[in-house]
Parts: sequence; C-alpha cells; structure tokens
Amino acid sequence: MSTLQQTILNNKNNNLSVFFTAGFPKMESTKEILAILNTSNVDFIEIGIPFSDPLADGPVIQHSSTIALNNGMTLELLFAQLKEVKDKITKPYLLMGYLNSLLACGIETFYRKCSEGGVHHIIIPDLPVNEYLEEHKSIADKFDVSPVFLITPSTSEARIKEIDQISKAFIYLVSGNTTTGNDSSIQTEAIKKIQSLNLKNPLIIGFGIKNKADYSAACKLGNGAIIGSAFINMISGSSDLQKDILSFIGQIKD
Repeated sequence: MSTLQQTILNNKNNNLSVFFTAGFPKMESTKEILAILNTSNVDFIEIGIPFSDPLADGPVIQHSSTIALNNGMTLELLFAQLKEVKDKITKPYLLMGYLNSLLACGIETFYRKCSEGGVHHIIIPDLPVNEYLEEHKSIADKFDVSPVFLITPSTSEARIKEIDQISKAFIYLVSGNTTTGNDSSIQTEAIKKIQSLNLKNPLIIGFGIKNKADYSAACKLGNGAIIGSAFINMISGSSDLQKDILSFIGQIKD
C-alpha cells in the first residue's frame, strides 16, 4: 500500500486535495504554494504540468497553463523545483499532465525524474490502460511510480474493475461527463452503482467541485474530492497567498 493510499484510507470519507498549475501565477509559485498547502488541512496535493492543449480541462485551468508556459515553466524546471523542496513537504503530492509531455521527456527519464522529485503517482488522462501496461509499467515500477486512472459514471464495469486491479493509490472518479471547472451536477445514482462494486481502491471525486457544499456531497459518495478551477481562480486574484490559501482550505474543510 502506498503512502498516498494509506493517507486516504486513514481519512476515510473526508479527503481533500487541491490542484494547481506549476508555474502559475509566477514561475516560482510552485514552491511557495506547495509549502503553504503543506501546512494546511488538505490531505494530498495535485500539481499540474503546464500543457498547450489540456483537453480534459476547462477554461480556467487552460488559462493557467498558458500563463505558466509564458512564464517559462517547463517540465524540466518543475522537476528541479520539486527536487529542491521534496524533503520539506510531508504531504503526498502527485503530478497531473498529458502524454505528449511525458513522451517528449522520454519514458524512462520521466519516471526517473518523478522519483527524484518525490513524485510516486501520476495522472495522465490520455494514457490508455493497455499502453501503460505494455510500454510504461515495467519502467514505472522500477522507479516506484504508479498511475491514477480516471473513470466516469458511464465507464463500463469491466474497465473499472481492470483499473481497480492495477491501481495503487486511488481511482479518480469524474463527477459527470464534463471538463474541469464546469457547473455540471454530480451524477449521484451512477456513482452509487460504482461504489457497490466494492473496489479495493478509494474513490476520489473531481471535476466541478468548487465549494464546501460540493465537497460535502462528494464525501457522501466517495472518499473525498479534488478542487482545481476554484482554487486557481482564488490564487490568481490573491495578493497574500499564505492568508488566502489557508482561508480557502478552511472554508472547504473545517
């Protein structure tokens, strides 16, 4: 059992994670935001790799990626930043990005640098399960890095069970058929059916989770939630990240 999975299971149905884009709003913001979140009441942290065409993401996260790229943020710089601060961060953190960034880095180099930066789990929405198993798994295992796969309320039972078997942290359950940051409602009945499958991995719900009410609703259906666009909106207008981040987390999770 990974440290991240153990953290989630210890917290039962009360896990909160936030997503932010590396290099946003400023190049060095990654280290500052990580340090603040490490002192907050979040349970784990999701760091986005800036990408020019993030298909699963809505306009808020797309805009943050554009700014981060314009700031000069690259995957190489992100790995360097994480390597610099990893010994100071006690909460689990993982990377979310797209397959093109991984392949441009090189499969073995990517997983090696993840390990060197304290990253043991990745979310790559456009990495097919079979491609991971055939081309990535042996290398990822060598560096103690494992994927978190996304499912939706319409994912087949067979695919969900396959993902459950190869996952080592949690399964990312998309709240509905949507992109990040949209106002679609959580598909409650479909999610209850997924919960009835008695999966070995916890379910963390994301996409469209923006406030305490959404978070509370997600915690009744799964093991917690990830908030992305609302968090990025907040930090984009912040003049005091320390104060505003802790306040934001406090409003979501007492």
